[in-house]
Amino acid sequence: MDINKQQILARRYQLSPSKQALLAKRLRGEIQSDSPINFIPKRDLTDSAPLSFAQQRLWLLQQIDRTNSSYNEHGAIQLKGALNIPALERSLNEIIKRHESLRTTFKMREEQPVQIICSSLTIELPIVDLSDLPKSEQNKQIQQLAIEQSQSPFDLAQGPLLRWMLLQIDQQDYVLLVTMHHIIYDGWCYGILMHELAALYQAFSNNQSSPLSELPIQYADFALWQQQSLKGEVLTTQIAYWKQKLGNTPPVLQLPTDYPRPAVQTFRGARKTFSLTAELTKALKALSQNEDATFFMTLLAAFKILLYRYTGIEDIAIGSPIANRNHTEIEQLIGCFVNTLVLRTDLSGNPTFRELLIRVRQVCVGAYAHCDVPFEKLVETLQPQRSLSYTPLFQVMFTLQNTPTSVLELSGLTVSSLESNNGTAKFDLSLYIEERGEESIVTIEYNTDLFEIATIARMSQNFQQLLTGIVANPDRRVHELPLLTSSEKQQLLDWNCTQTDYPKDACIHELFEIQVEKTPDAVAIVFEDRQLTYQELNQQADRLADYLRELGVRSEVLVGICVERSIEMVVGLLGILKAGGAYVPLDPAYPQERLAFILSDAQVSVLLTRKNLIKELPALSTKITPLVVYFDGEWDTISNLKFKIPNPKLSDNLAYVLYTSGSTGTPKGVLGRHRSAVNRLNWNPYPFEQGEICCQKTSLNFIDSVWEIFAPLLHGLRTIIIADEIVKDPYRLVQTLSQQQVPRLVLVPSLLRVLLETFPDLQKRLPQLKYWVSSGETLSVELCQRFQERMPQSILINLYGSSEVSADVTWYDTSKNQSLSSIPIGRPISNMQVYVLDAHLQPVPIGVPGELCIGGDGLARGYLNRPELTAEKFIPNPFSSENGAYLYRSGDIGRYLFNGEIEYLGRSDRQIKLRGFRIELGEVENVLTQHPLVKQAVVILREDEVDNKRLVAYIVSDNINLELRSFLAEKLPDYMVPSVVIQLEALPLTPNGKVDYRALPIPENRRDLKQDYVMPQTEVERLIAEVWQEILQLEKVGINDNFFEIGGHSLLLVKVQAKLHKVLDRNISAIDLFKYPSIKMLAEYLSQKQDGEQPMFEEVNSYVRKQEQAAARQKELFKQARNR
Repeated sequence: MDINKQQILARRYQLSPSKQALLAKRLRGEIQSDSPINFIPKRDLTDSAPLSFAQQRLWLLQQIDRTNSSYNEHGAIQLKGALNIPALERSLNEIIKRHESLRTTFKMREEQPVQIICSSLTIELPIVDLSDLPKSEQNKQIQQLAIEQSQSPFDLAQGPLLRWMLLQIDQQDYVLLVTMHHIIYDGWCYGILMHELAALYQAFSNNQSSPLSELPIQYADFALWQQQSLKGEVLTTQIAYWKQKLGNTPPVLQLPTDYPRPAVQTFRGARKTFSLTAELTKALKALSQNEDATFFMTLLAAFKILLYRYTGIEDIAIGSPIANRNHTEIEQLIGCFVNTLVLRTDLSGNPTFRELLIRVRQVCVGAYAHCDVPFEKLVETLQPQRSLSYTPLFQVMFTLQNTPTSVLELSGLTVSSLESNNGTAKFDLSLYIEERGEESIVTIEYNTDLFEIATIARMSQNFQQLLTGIVANPDRRVHELPLLTSSEKQQLLDWNCTQTDYPKDACIHELFEIQVEKTPDAVAIVFEDRQLTYQELNQQADRLADYLRELGVRSEVLVGICVERSIEMVVGLLGILKAGGAYVPLDPAYPQERLAFILSDAQVSVLLTRKNLIKELPALSTKITPLVVYFDGEWDTISNLKFKIPNPKLSDNLAYVLYTSGSTGTPKGVLGRHRSAVNRLNWNPYPFEQGEICCQKTSLNFIDSVWEIFAPLLHGLRTIIIADEIVKDPYRLVQTLSQQQVPRLVLVPSLLRVLLETFPDLQKRLPQLKYWVSSGETLSVELCQRFQERMPQSILINLYGSSEVSADVTWYDTSKNQSLSSIPIGRPISNMQVYVLDAHLQPVPIGVPGELCIGGDGLARGYLNRPELTAEKFIPNPFSSENGAYLYRSGDIGRYLFNGEIEYLGRSDRQIKLRGFRIELGEVENVLTQHPLVKQAVVILREDEVDNKRLVAYIVSDNINLELRSFLAEKLPDYMVPSVVIQLEALPLTPNGKVDYRALPIPENRRDLKQDYVMPQTEVERLIAEVWQEILQLEKVGINDNFFEIGGHSLLLVKVQAKLHKVLDRNISAIDLFKYPSIKMLAEYLSQKQDGEQPMFEEVNSYVRKQEQAAARQKELFKQARNR
């Protein structure tokens, strides 16, 4: 027979993954179909048997949360015709009689779970008559009853672990609901169940006996054989393979979620179903065949690209089920045989799709060849970092159903399956693809405590877009493949459509001069007992400008200004601008070293200062020789100048050079343009009112000072200049704001916190101060809530930006939302755009984190004397048709929310990895500040000793004995809980008012206790240690050792739990052992427990219920806030 290679491959790739694995082993000669080593014998007749590996894990999960119904397997079958109900009921009970697994319960014997097989079990078929209800009510009742059946938990110890219900819709219309626990049933069993039900119903309807032959073995025989045979060289070889493939696997795939991950995993879920067209399905299959890959491999590679583009993680491990029925004896058994393979792929190097598909194919072939190791055994051997918040090794599942679905044919009946959703999710995300005719039906099952339906809907569209791009050009690289739909692209463009007219060709000083013409006699600035009108201020600035021009100041010439906040400061700024120069602030309070660097780097040609301040400046070297102009020395000379030199008016010229902190510790000078500043000065969501009084209190070195000084001057308003000593005294500051009737204030969150804590009656003291503008730091939810409680008549505005974007680029009115996990930074201001891009500068989907890259008229020119840094941070704007348009790469991480608001997630350089976990430090800080007694919090990763990294939290609190571990454990996965918490009187700040991370103190106790043996100190610690030593078979254990790091695993944990219950006569739940994995932590927890004990596992169930309730409340608050 002439069969070419392509035909052979086509037939081979139609096999299921498990059959491919079996074929590969037989071709390699590893097994023979009649080999006695593969024969599974019947066990000696007994009423009990050990659990299979799959059952062990399912049993443990049920003990941790007995209310968990996510492992209930559910189906709904519609039967139309003259149904013989007695024959149906008899058929169902005959199936129970044939399969021991359906008569099995699970109980503890000798400190470990065993299968208990009941000799007989008959279950009545309850019938619910819905025939009298209207059609709409019938459908509602069917849905409700189906959910109730699927979500009611099973009692594994009492049983039965299956139930069914018959719903009568009409005389010849029925729906059969079938629910079984996964511990006795897997997906393969559906075909067996349908086949046997059809045969038995046919026979019993005709008063015949069962036509089915006796089963060769039962599930318990397999479980015993598996426990006894899975050892030796074959197991050792396969486990060695998996150790090599899965070593150092990232513990958790951190998908961008809509809600924070709960400390304890929940299993509430929903499904989103869509179809891939016949044309797309055909093209994907053709691509698979051309690339010597299966349809499964091609879809898996595409799914991994989707996950990579959503997370930015190149090392992705996901789970995929395999039937694991590679023995003839078990092919027709009902039971849980399914195994899960962990398929880990490296997407680094930005490969083409073809290249990635080769990698995926190699991973799959290797996994199929080593598929005998049960997933549970793999977890036990690899001992990955354990957490109650996620499943080990993988959190995302992928399944392809490419075997023909069993069609149930019952005598005289028309049978069809109904779509059913039990409202649960086993994992964070599962992708199920089923070949149905020429199309492919895709279902995404997702955890609703993590994701919104809108997010999953977008993900489904992104996946279809990606697949279309792959078949169009499989040679494109993974980051180039299309992901966003045209509607999503348009949405992002619409959110960035911010064009507004403003005087873009005018300079700051030119606009000021226009205002002088309008209000020459109005008071412009006030400082202490002095004031100047607009005309007086303009005249003095003109005279200074002429003098500076005489000294050589022209366009782009840098002029230093070192003076305290005063009238002279404003005159000096306007004079410099009018002369065409750009001012360089030199704060007299800055350290000598920083001032020396700025003077050296900027090479200012002229320096404006006072005589008493010159001594504050570092000694000027021979290389730094600016002309020094003293406000209090040459003022008469300046005032008597008789000539006037025309001032330039070029809006693209420099207006200022502001030095900001650099990531290396070296300040960098930002080149701010007139046009950029004017755009920001022109934007105001709450316009000034006539007669409004403004205040100026920010250091010139801080970008907010530009708005504080010039915005009022361009609108004819009076500005009160507040001295530094008043700003630093909360009482004097509030008094000044009250006396001057200031209606708006710009401040950093740390100052806002001080004011709120100092004055509980702040609203009463400052009733006229309506607009509070927060900028410069992240605004915490806790601080925002406190403001809203204390200042109900005022509005708090959150601004986001930096010197590189002329202060502000987005804004958010916090009064719009009351309950969020973080305060958004809002939407772009006028003539600014914000793009969220991945590492390859491609736009990411809505809801997916990326770098905030900013375009628009507010961009600075770059950095002074730093061409390489300028080229790195200011890049050509690919989204603009304007010549010379740039994007500023902020280094900040954020994402677009579905409503167009932007959520700030932190700095890219504040995202760390610890023990394989990727952690956003800002997220930990956010949870810390939710504690009512924590005023401020900062979290950093320290490595004070080589290879000893740990999270350290620094908090400010009045409570010196504050215990935070249990609080954090309720809200964060354990890997995000800091190892050390240090209390400070105040957080160290930089001159700009931001946290000075370099000044945070080193923890006094620098030794990681886990590395050293510490013997038990108390009686409870000694008893726990003895139990650990016995169960783990160790000579000694220290009180700081982690149970899972010294050989412990899930099943041993259950044994420890049972043993401790006897030894301590205390009710200790499995979840306690997960939460407190060291002897010291567990002993401390037990000593704090109240006397009133709850029954075994009730505590854990109560804890899980509280977690679910908290997650549900948080979700509801999120929804309410987003819908406002």
